[in-house]
Amino acid sequence: MDEREPYDAQSLYFTTPKPDRAHVTAELETIIDFIRYGASRFSAAGLTFGHSHDNPIDEATHLVLASLHLPPDIPPAYGAGKLTAEERLRVLSLIERRIGERLPVAYLVGETWFAGLKFKSDRRALVPRSPIAELIEAGFTPWLDGRQVERALDLCTGSGCIGIAMAAYNPHWQVDVVDISDDALSLARENVAFQHVGERVEVVRSDLFAGVEGRKYDLIVSNPPYVTEDEYAALPGEYSHEPKLGLTSGEDGLDACLRILDEAVDHLTEDGLLIVEVGESEQALTALLPQVPFVWIEFKVGQMGVFALERRELTEHADAIHAAALERSRA
Repeated sequence: MDEREPYDAQSLYFTTPKPDRAHVTAELETIIDFIRYGASRFSAAGLTFGHSHDNPIDEATHLVLASLHLPPDIPPAYGAGKLTAEERLRVLSLIERRIGERLPVAYLVGETWFAGLKFKSDRRALVPRSPIAELIEAGFTPWLDGRQVERALDLCTGSGCIGIAMAAYNPHWQVDVVDISDDALSLARENVAFQHVGERVEVVRSDLFAGVEGRKYDLIVSNPPYVTEDEYAALPGEYSHEPKLGLTSGEDGLDACLRILDEAVDHLTEDGLLIVEVGESEQALTALLPQVPFVWIEFKVGQMGVFALERRELTEHADAIHAAALERSRA
């Protein structure tokens, strides 16, 4: 019996026999050949795309170019470049691993891009991805217009991508990047060194704000865990390779967010701003705290579950926020 890929009943593609590597290697020659082949294989296998890419062509492009140590913005003419025999085998092996093991491409090639910057990526932390990258590239306009920012915090930093990108785009900022996971922090330190921002970025082990007691920030940005337990159980296989600690946060996904809301007021300067991503838990948060004036940020593709709050708004609604956080801690 032929070894076949799993059949996805929702897919428009039929299953196909696993290709003979020697035969495929003889037929494929150029970079564009392998990108096209990878995209076709990914589509036929019914893979899930959610780690920086949302389609098989971009996913295959990332895999092929990174495995050849090429940047994602090479001129189109290079697409006709031919691969060596060794390169062909390596790329084909990665394509088959992406399908067979459901590993995110970033973990397979050890790198990905966030806010226009390259980051190391492996199983120690989530694959860098967040609409907050768009805010960083745009200078947080209009949220920081007219504000003086000297010190910023990236809470639940994971790989360090948000805080490091903030430092790279704002050379006068001092940035603390914080996480409770030793594995994630080891990766963040590597990325701090990789991006040459060590003089302005401090990596801190901390359970949210516990390790930065007494420090105040003009800007606090966080992409904390916010996946519900039910959502996590239903996630595609690609997400099982990421640390669960970086994904889940209680039954409604708001455990970490409520603690951040409750404690952030003590760590923001008088004119400070808090920006937090909660994804699909947006509706649960607004239902839980309907009196809090969350401003849901619009991105190029619309709202994506990221809110902004001023320190004064946190102060004004501190009692309601604290009550919700306290109730959660007792549950």
